[in-house]
Parts: sequence; structure tokens; C-alpha cells
Amino acid sequence: METLAFIPSPSAGEIHLGPIPLRGYAFCIILGVFVAVWLGSRRWTARGGRPGTIADIAVWAVPFGLAGGRLYHVVTDYQLYFGEGRNWVDAFKIWDGGLGIWGAVALGALGAWIGCRRRGIPLPAYADAVAPGVALAQAIGRWGNWFNQELYGRATDLPWAVEIDAQHRPVDTPALATYHPTFLYESLWCVGVAVLVIWADRRFKLGHGRVFWLYVAAYTVGRFWIEYMRVDDAHHLAGMRLNNWTSILVFLGAVAAIVISARKHPGREEIVEPDAGDLTPGGGGGASLTKSSEKESSGESEPPADASDATKNDEEPSRTAKSGKPAGTS
Repeated sequence: METLAFIPSPSAGEIHLGPIPLRGYAFCIILGVFVAVWLGSRRWTARGGRPGTIADIAVWAVPFGLAGGRLYHVVTDYQLYFGEGRNWVDAFKIWDGGLGIWGAVALGALGAWIGCRRRGIPLPAYADAVAPGVALAQAIGRWGNWFNQELYGRATDLPWAVEIDAQHRPVDTPALATYHPTFLYESLWCVGVAVLVIWADRRFKLGHGRVFWLYVAAYTVGRFWIEYMRVDDAHHLAGMRLNNWTSILVFLGAVAAIVISARKHPGREEIVEPDAGDLTPGGGGGASLTKSSEKESSGESEPPADASDATKNDEEPSRTAKSGKPAGTS
């Protein structure tokens, strides 16, 4: 198989930041997280939320997401770590690759729920804000597979094929060097999902979690056909890879969630984050207390009700005497 052009793989899976070596896979994950938080923060403040809230909740969501992604991968590919001749310690080497997006989103959502609950913020509103950023984070994270020379597709001589070194090729095609770059396909698909979600949110004013579920549904469509192209070892059920079945089930669940949400909660949330008064001890009373304190500190004070009434009563007889009419008539 002769290939006129191809995408070369990196000679090493590490990036050196001066004297500090950084795994390319880890670098892509970290960069993706920063992009997701940045975009999510912009969308959150545009909806009336506070700057910094997205990052604060991400402190919960990101570790949970990484743990969930790794757990899903280890459980569904347990033979890589617990089979004969395998070392179970490798299950903890996340820098070598191996994160399942299904587990990452599921446990990441649990972490986000904890963070939102602590701040008194509705989880659906938070999920809507970060959804496009999560898609872009996936787009960036997929390039970690390029660094590791993993999760590629069938052999091909297309000009955009990716070259795989001999030690990373499938055992049944050791002489073939170029394969479908499924990491690139999924990366581009995720960028398209992010654009779609942002457009749909602006066009239809989606709310109550529907932006997030649209992202999930759109992603699973792409993941389904990309999964068919991959040649890495995977469990099969009824002739299809496990992740294909997962894509179908998650897609159906996402569509159902969109329909149910639209019926129960039409429109979009007007308030996504409680104001300062709601976050102070004592609840909403904090806002009025703050205003009173500001008036006292500025020297302003309201006249006593009795004094005002007395002044009014003193003025009314004089006005009546001058006009010959009761005060307030014409």
C-alpha cells in the first residue's frame, strides 16, 4: 500500500517544558480543561452568573470526571490490566492513556452536582453553560491519542492517513504503516458539536439542561460511526462494539431528556445564580441589611413616621385657609 501523503506521528509521547517532561496525553487533557472552564465562564456570566463560579464548581467536576473516565476504561477493558501476564498497577497509570468519555461525563456530572448544591445553583443551568466547552475539551483531548499512537482506524492510503510506528501497529497488519486517524475525525466532530450547540442555544434560547442534552445527543451520533472504524481490541455484543451500544442508549436517553425538559420547563431560566443576599447567613434578609448599613454609613436616615405626620398636619390648616378648599382637591 503506497501512500502519497500522511500525518506523521510524534517521535515521542512527551513534551518538554524546559527541564520538565510532560506527557502529551496529559497536556491535551489539561489544555482541554482550561478551554472548557474559560468558555463556560464566559457563557455563565452572559447568563447573569458570577465570574469564578464555573471554575469553583470545576474543582469538584474535573477530579470526579477523570476518576470516572478511568474507571469506565478499566472496567470495560479489564483484560488489559488483570489478564494473564498483566500488572494491575498499570490501571492507575492514567498518563499512558485510557479515559472513557461515558464514565467521565457521568461522574463529572456527580461532582458538578455536589459543587452546584454547595453554591445553591441549579445543575441544569450549569450543565448548559459548560456543554460547548466540554465538547471542545474532548476535541483537544483526542490529540492525546495521537501522541500515544492509539485508537486509530483501519489501514488506508488516503492522504490524511496517520503513520503508526511498528511497535504500535495491530498484530495482524504489522507491515501496514498508515491508518484512518479516528482521533482526528472525532476531534473535528466535537468542534462541530460545539458550534452546533452554541448556535442552537442562541437561536432557540434553550434552557433547563437542554443545551447539555443536545451536546450529548450530537456527540453520540458521531461516536457511533467513528467507533465502527477503530481496530483496537474491544468487547462486542451482538456483532457490535460495546461503545456502539452505549452510543445508542445514551442518544435515546438524551433525546428523551430534551423532550421531557421542554414539556415540563419550557423557555429558559431567568436567574441562574442567587444574588449576594441569598448567599449570606439568614438568606434574603442579608440584602436589606446591607442596604440599611450602607445608608447608615453614608449619614442618610429616613425621617420618623410620627414627625412626618405631624408636619403634614401642621401644614394642612394653612393650605385650607388660603384656598378655602380642603387640601388635595381641585
